Amino acid sequence: MPGHYRVAVEIRLANLADAGAIQAIYNEAVATTATFDLRPRSLAEQEAWLTERSGAHAALVAVTDEREVAGFASLSPYRSRPAYSTTVEDSVYVAASHHGQGIGSRLLGELVSLADRHGFHSIIGRIVGQNEASIRLHRSHGFALVGVEREVGRKFNRWLDVVVVQRLPSADPADT
Repeated sequence: MPGHYRVAVEIRLANLADAGAIQAIYNEAVATTATFDLRPRSLAEQEAWLTERSGAHAALVAVTDEREVAGFASLSPYRSRPAYSTTVEDSVYVAASHHGQGIGSRLLGELVSLADRHGFHSIIGRIVGQNEASIRLHRSHGFALVGVEREVGRKFNRWLDVVVVQRLPSADPADT
């Protein structure tokens, strides 16, 4: 697995007891361009989101030795039409206080393994164009650039691009 890890974390399936910690991390991202949501999630909304993440479309959390949820990741259906059922979209969020510690890489690595175990053929990442760290993270796990959607989002009074990356089963991080 790529990356050098600077903090020990346990990666496990998320459960409803993690909803508050996931909410805090996600709402931290709402204040940036890392997500195109414009308002923070309530705890009830986060619990509903987490309830939908089970089975093959699971959510994972990274938990520190101090039992703090330092980040989370999830697989979501890519599109609702049946022919897309073998493709998923990934999301990875790390608490700002834990950026640069290798947690995102651990989460994404486990998420890719989870997708492989569940038989998904393709994983799509959709990343705001200015998020070079997330683009590098995905490339280090075998994702390749497939395109840029220009000015598809608007937040903080500016237009935002979305970089689309994709990982196929034969992906080798050295090839991207």
